[in-house]
Amino acid sequence: MAQQVLVLAGLWNSGPAHWQSQWQQQRPDWRRVEHSDWETPDAGTWVAELDAAIGRCAEPPVLVAHSLSCALITRWAASGSQYKAAGAFLVAPSDTDAPTYPDCTTGFQPMQLAPLPFPTLIVASSNDPYVDITRARQFASAWGSTCIEIGNAGHINGDAGYGPWPEGLALFDEFCAGLGDR
Repeated sequence: MAQQVLVLAGLWNSGPAHWQSQWQQQRPDWRRVEHSDWETPDAGTWVAELDAAIGRCAEPPVLVAHSLSCALITRWAASGSQYKAAGAFLVAPSDTDAPTYPDCTTGFQPMQLAPLPFPTLIVASSNDPYVDITRARQFASAWGSTCIEIGNAGHINGDAGYGPWPEGLALFDEFCAGLGDR
């Protein structure tokens, strides 16, 4: 049986040019976690919506997160949920503590810096406007994640030229293949 995958878009959702949306077109069995408010998200609501989506899975899913949803996963992991994740692929984790982070979210501060109870891989950019590379490395260390730095890639989204992003999909597939070894 193929691994169940949940796609977790960040603030404002991922549009059709975004790699998450394009990957979902290639792999229609993947499901996106839908949120009731993409514009002004509340962490408690997003955690509950993620928990419900994981609860609908037949087995612990692999989470494919971008931006704010990386912070969401850390809050969900600390929530005491009865559900489990098989792993998390964390791309361009936003630093909600940074003074430049948009102020339209509630409850995502401070960033959670506790180890995550499942395997994780961070993919980070050296010129991401939402997280300094040093801070991304700090997240990796705190969460127990492997961190892959892909150079000047902006926020690793459609606007930065990461639509189909086959290299990222190969990294994801490699990450998932390694989950069976843990």
